[in-house]
Amino acid sequence: MTNILICDDEKDIVSALEIYLQGEGYGIFKAYSGIEALEVLKEEEVHLILLDIMMPKMDGITALSKIRQFSNVPVIFLSARGEDTDKILGLNIGADDYITKPFNPVELSARVRSHLRRYLKLGSHPAMEGSLSLGGIELNDRTKTVTLDGENVSLTRTEFDILRLLMASPGTVFSPRDIYRAVWKEDPYGTENIVAVHIRHLREKLEYNPAEPRYLKAVWGHGYKIEH
Repeated sequence: MTNILICDDEKDIVSALEIYLQGEGYGIFKAYSGIEALEVLKEEEVHLILLDIMMPKMDGITALSKIRQFSNVPVIFLSARGEDTDKILGLNIGADDYITKPFNPVELSARVRSHLRRYLKLGSHPAMEGSLSLGGIELNDRTKTVTLDGENVSLTRTEFDILRLLMASPGTVFSPRDIYRAVWKEDPYGTENIVAVHIRHLREKLEYNPAEPRYLKAVWGHGYKIEH
């Protein structure tokens, strides 16, 4: 069974999500703080986490930073606030997506399915044989590794998928909506800003001077491309 961990200090939200997601066939674990979420993760098999940002004892941002020290499980933030700063901070430390409360259950379900498909390697685009190479960047799709000038680069799964998409078509400009559809396998839902954050994070890892990128270029008003 595919298991989802729901972590929110509002028990009514946890209960409502539990009922809805159990109805779709998922196994559910529950936690009401970041500390409890970490305890569950160390004891149980979890395939996706719905994680609230604002919680007592340990908030979602802190919990995520600790989760990423030992797990690459997909994390979708549940934010009661609409400010971009919360969302961007979460994405920068390893969140895969965010959704703002109050949320549409249908949209939430679509996001959950999208991330689970990629995490479980069901329904994602076919793996390419061998490696992709561009300048000093080497991407091996079989081992899911990336090197820059011979040095290993640690990428999240989402960053890896975006990089693979761009490297498969060097010089091609992809709009944020194109990237979102290709990587998340869902309609953008107005969250193209997620792509910009991941691109910036990729630059921080792959560019010696992110302010003047050598590889990951923005084409203003159109999108992004990779070139050497």
